[in-house]
Amino acid sequence: MTDMTTEATGAATGGVRTLLRLEGLVLFVGMTVLYYKWEGSWLVYVLLFLVPDLSFAAYLISPRVGAIAYNAAHTYLAPVALMTLGFAGEGPLVLSIAMIWLAHIGIDRALGYGLKYSRGFGYTHLGRIGKAQEPA
Repeated sequence: MTDMTTEATGAATGGVRTLLRLEGLVLFVGMTVLYYKWEGSWLVYVLLFLVPDLSFAAYLISPRVGAIAYNAAHTYLAPVALMTLGFAGEGPLVLSIAMIWLAHIGIDRALGYGLKYSRGFGYTHLGRIGKAQEPA
């Protein structure tokens, strides 16, 4: 049976949702291990790990602006581009920032925090989160 609310939001369900969350876990673990092998500063890791979540502040303006800001900070586009630039220019700090950023996105996905819809913070591509959460 198809849940019309889930269908209307485009949220992943079932095995697809599980795969997306597992991808996030693998990304988090992989980037953290890579950072360890890279011998990056753990102080820098801790200080920068939650920086993408500053995008939450945009929800104070409106759900639409919040979703745009959150999604901009939580897609792979910018950190992968940054990582590519870091490799091309041999920039260790740039590479470190990219790895930390990707690790953050990975753990968010693993925990079920998907990209947001403008309907509200709780509406994500991985399903509903928060008080009005739908069954998985």
